[in-house]
Amino acid sequence: MGFLRDLRREFIARPDAYKAEILFKWPDTNIRRRSQVTIEQDEVAVFFRDGTVRGILQPGVSTLDSSEIPFLGDLVDSLTGGNYFKTELYFVSTREFPNLPFGGMVDNVIDPETQLGVGLRVFGDYSLKVTAPDKLIVNLAGTRDLLSNDQITDWMRDQLLKVFRQAVVGHITAQAWPILGIAARNAEIEDEVIEGAGTALAGYGLQVARMGNFVISIKPDDESALKKYRRDVQYTKLAGSFQAAAAGEAVEGIGEGAAKGGGAGGAAVIGAGLNLGAGLVAASGSVQVRCASCGTMNATTSRFCSSCGHALTETEQTAGTP
Repeated sequence: MGFLRDLRREFIARPDAYKAEILFKWPDTNIRRRSQVTIEQDEVAVFFRDGTVRGILQPGVSTLDSSEIPFLGDLVDSLTGGNYFKTELYFVSTREFPNLPFGGMVDNVIDPETQLGVGLRVFGDYSLKVTAPDKLIVNLAGTRDLLSNDQITDWMRDQLLKVFRQAVVGHITAQAWPILGIAARNAEIEDEVIEGAGTALAGYGLQVARMGNFVISIKPDDESALKKYRRDVQYTKLAGSFQAAAAGEAVEGIGEGAAKGGGAGGAAVIGAGLNLGAGLVAASGSVQVRCASCGTMNATTSRFCSSCGHALTETEQTAGTP
């Protein structure tokens, strides 16, 4: 066992079991002088001591000796007669890590089109890349003690969601983006989130290289409310007024109920519905009443104008046109 321990100290490299890790910390802080360190092509080795990065080695095989690597002179452990370096050694992957999931609640916002409150969520993925290993060690591993992939990506997900929230909610508020159809803005949102994340993460030596497919979703009840509002607005425009649209919708509902119920009762319901809809279409030859307020023609039985709601006076009711 002592032989294996000494062998490990003489030949330093990231173990195969940790090849997929963004960050791997070498377990020994006492590193023997003239040990060989092997650094793969997609990583660098970072030497860290007393809160500062003392040096970085690029890919390749290096012999750890201060005569060959000057910054190691600051790491010599004098208590060992200069035979060891006192340092923390990190292997930092520099390749891109794709298909990392993110998502969660974005915010509750007011839809500019309908003025209804809507809850937004987002789900998607992104890719992560280390751009400054020294900043990653000092500000994330050293300060926040985040070492494992899960710890780093969990923290990243929170930061990315924060940037996403600012971008989307900012546009909805400032540029009146309607919620329905917001998926058409995905390309614009992606560019802005990547730019915003770059600013927020630069101090930690991390970068969102790209975002994968993401979906901005709406709570089912909220989506139904938005669609109903849009449908009602279009129906009102076609009918000419809100009252007319409401009467037409009532007639339609009564007709459907009568069709399902049938019989004499159904006929009576239909009769009631026709009476309710008299403000929309007058039967041929019947007398109509002109509203003094807006000029809309109404059935003689109407007490209020079907267009503007103006109360019809007895004078108006007797002054109808045949």
